[in-house]
Amino acid sequence: MADIRVGTSAFTAEGWVGSFYPEGMQPRDFLSYYATKFDTPELDNTFYRTPALSTVQGWNAKTPSGFIFAAKVPQVISHEKVLVDCEDDLNHFLKRMDALGDKLGPLLFQFGYFNKSKFKSGAEFLALLKPFLKKLPKGYKFAIEIRNKNWLDLQFVDLLREHGVALALIDQGWMPRPWEMKNDLDLITADFTYVRWLGDRKGIEEKTKTWDKVIVDRRGDLLKWVELLKKVHERRIMILAFANNHYAGFGPATVELFKKLWTT
Repeated sequence: MADIRVGTSAFTAEGWVGSFYPEGMQPRDFLSYYATKFDTPELDNTFYRTPALSTVQGWNAKTPSGFIFAAKVPQVISHEKVLVDCEDDLNHFLKRMDALGDKLGPLLFQFGYFNKSKFKSGAEFLALLKPFLKKLPKGYKFAIEIRNKNWLDLQFVDLLREHGVALALIDQGWMPRPWEMKNDLDLITADFTYVRWLGDRKGIEEKTKTWDKVIVDRRGDLLKWVELLKKVHERRIMILAFANNHYAGFGPATVELFKKLWTT
């Protein structure tokens, strides 16, 4: 059957020492320890800047064979330049991430919510996205996340499918989950699917900013995700899913709960 991997969004956070990492553990040892518990993380720090080569080499050295890294594409591409004149930025990022070798997994273009001052419609965004996807380098797996619910239409998913780019399936405050969508769309657009449990950042930060315990009960939501992803799994499609601390309050606990529900 197809592979399924579940991890956290980033492998470190305020409050994880003593709750996930052993008390007194040094940050340099976090990733090696993480890799004894989970087999994939989503790298969040790559969103802010392309990492140093030594950093990427360190990630590779600290993890076992078969470990997979997903990573966010730098925001200079998705937010600042918004796909315009960013070919050099992308190539620089890809070359740096190549240091992971066969541990390099999907790379996520995470777009924010674009209001009408940026794009008047989803069609206008697609007009920009289409030529960009045509020029994407071969040999990589890419995923795209959008946060404009009205843009999730047949034209969008068909364009992603044409280029083998995965639509990121997200559980996030103002976006519909796949089973809540009004359109009857096949949301699986590549030979893998990419899931992000994001939650309501503003809502949960009103309750906590120390990510060491579960604040929101997500069992019911995760049961729905299990039901959905079991059907995806039957299609022999690889699944990668990542839990953010903002989803329930403590990313590692979300991962453990999902894994338990998946096997029961």
